[in-house]
Amino acid sequence: MILWLNPTTGISGDMLLGALLGLGAPVADVRSAIASSGLTGWELERESVSTHGIAATRAVVRTHDTATARPAAELLDLIGSVRPEPVAAMAAETVRLIAECEARLHGQDLAAVHLHEIGGIDTVVDTVGVAAALRLLDITDIYCAPIGMGAGVVDCAHGTLPAPAPATLSLLTGAQITGVDIAGETVTPTGAALLRVARARYGPPPPMTVTGVAFGAGTRRFAGRPNILTAVLGWAPAPIADEQMVVLETNVDDVTGEELAHVIASALDAGAADAWCTPAVMKKGRPAHVVHVLCHRARADHLGDLLAAETGSLGIRRADVDRRILPRIERTVEVHGHPIRVKCGPWRAKPERDDVVAVAEKLGVSARRVSDLALAQTVDWPTGYAAADDTR
Repeated sequence: MILWLNPTTGISGDMLLGALLGLGAPVADVRSAIASSGLTGWELERESVSTHGIAATRAVVRTHDTATARPAAELLDLIGSVRPEPVAAMAAETVRLIAECEARLHGQDLAAVHLHEIGGIDTVVDTVGVAAALRLLDITDIYCAPIGMGAGVVDCAHGTLPAPAPATLSLLTGAQITGVDIAGETVTPTGAALLRVARARYGPPPPMTVTGVAFGAGTRRFAGRPNILTAVLGWAPAPIADEQMVVLETNVDDVTGEELAHVIASALDAGAADAWCTPAVMKKGRPAHVVHVLCHRARADHLGDLLAAETGSLGIRRADVDRRILPRIERTVEVHGHPIRVKCGPWRAKPERDDVVAVAEKLGVSARRVSDLALAQTVDWPTGYAAADDTR
């Protein structure tokens, strides 16, 4: 999935988190990722607000934290326990980047750096929450319009400094910015660091099919303009791909059903793109099966040997074929709080059967009912995203 951001009034960690929750990142799953750090004394809520007539989402973080500063190492220790690991890695890289910037600016060793304005529990919530939400939404590429930068001064632990503060400016290296008529700082160190760690690319929206739009609300109020972060979610048009494959086949009339199932499973485990059998009638009217294995050319010899060994066949047929691959993408929906993966192609969406059965057992309802509830959440998803030139 692609995310495009339009930070006309700047960006902060909580604005980005609010926008991602507004796009559909399940707040319960985001909370679970944060809780895996072992952090206590915090709450995260998704709040709908209206600012200048625009419905937006605010990520409300409440803590009982009274500390004004913490060693960066303490925050990194907490984040290191987060699961899944990719979420921990992104959050830790964000905090480490901020700490390294502070160390350079103040001539300190990284181990001695204390984070002030971002040294609270809410920093862990913001960084882990954003990393988890990006993963839950299957976002792989982030694009961003030039960031709106205010001017003036900002009060911080080091006194009154020009806005943007030196640490924020350092974190914006490589970013595109544009001036806005707002007094004070519009970009926080956490917001700038998250964009950098996410490898955001700057410019207009890339070609994509829009699947969702949300607005993350900031806490400051500006006269005459909403303080929101616009977020657009979509997927990129993917070309239809053709590739050359090999089909291996053998006829067997003395192999049991259990052995056939094992052959198919073994072929798939060994790298086959697909494997299946079809019933047949052989000489003397004997009922039999034809075992088929589809694979890339590089795997054909190995899979042919496996097919012969597992079936005892004395011959394997081999034919070159062309395979056309239609684009697909996997998204996740929730049915009564339980995640279900949905595979989406150009013309239909299909819930993952294993997920459907597992959720049906937990809820005590039929698998068909769970599948229908999952599919009901896909009715507004665009179709034909990869075949705009289709003339059916």
